[in-house]
Amino acid sequence: MSKIAIIGATGNVGSRLMEEALRRGHTVSAIARDTSSLEKRDRVSAHDVNVLNADSLATVLAGHDAVFSATRFATVSESAIVGPVKRAGVQRLLVVGGAGSLYAAPGQRVLDLPDFPDAYRPEATAGAAFLDALRRERDVDWTFVSPSAEFVPGPRTQKFRLGVDELLVDNGGRSWISFDDYAIAFLDEFQSGAHIRQRITVGY
Repeated sequence: MSKIAIIGATGNVGSRLMEEALRRGHTVSAIARDTSSLEKRDRVSAHDVNVLNADSLATVLAGHDAVFSATRFATVSESAIVGPVKRAGVQRLLVVGGAGSLYAAPGQRVLDLPDFPDAYRPEATAGAAFLDALRRERDVDWTFVSPSAEFVPGPRTQKFRLGVDELLVDNGGRSWISFDDYAIAFLDEFQSGAHIRQRITVGY
């Protein structure tokens, strides 16, 4: 089993990643600015860290087999994560991505659609920049895992599809994935290493 560091472990997605990792027998270092909401449990160590403090983050990440990043792109850049990961000597990095950089049509990203909500544009634009920076990275075995357009609480069905750069849409025209099924796909990718230095997406 692996030792995994999860940055943003107290959030909607990070907490699901932690639960799925524990379900599979991994050990987790839960990293967030404030981890006081986390219950003490076996195979989990909590670390209060300001992710923008590179020295502190690199120190906590050292000795792990992989880092999962579940942070907001508008406040945490690619360099803020990748720099400390490299300094810590961790080779594997998986990033909770966004749907905005996926393609809704050839040459047209979701975030460039006329009806894309302005409220989400800063985060989506920053997420696209994060992915672009990762694609220039050759020293870390990264994977950027984009959810579908709707990323919401929902059932753990264990039934979903994987894609690459195109937005996934179900037979009813809806693009969505639950947090729990996304976490399953995320841990599947970690364990298989099937998409090193690639972006993938998950949807129904």
